Amino acid sequence: MRRRRIHLPTKHYTMKNPSIVGVPCTDSLNLGCHGTLSDEHAGVISLLAQQAAKLTSDPTDTPVVCPASDNGNIMIQKRDGFTVAVHKMAS
Repeated sequence: MRRRRIHLPTKHYTMKNPSIVGVPCTDSLNLGCHGTLSDEHAGVISLLAQQAAKLTSDPTDTPVVCPASDNGNIMIQKRDGFTVAVHKMAS
C-alpha cells in the first residue's frame, strides 16, 4: 500500500500561538505533519486515540487523550476518520 502525504495548512495556526510546536494529522492511509511530531509518532498517536474510544459506549463520544509532562502536553483526538494531535509546550 502506497502512502500519500496530506497537506496541512498548520503554519497559519501555529504561528498565532508560539507554544504550539507540532501538529500531525493522520487517517488510514495518509499523514501530514508540521513541527516536532512526525510520521514516526503517527502509530502511537493513532493507537492512543483508538484505545481511548474504547472507554466509552457512546459511539458519538470522541474522547481527547492528553499525555502531559512538565515540558508540555499533547492533545489527541480521533473524529470522522482522522486523528489529530496538537503538541503544546509549557509556558
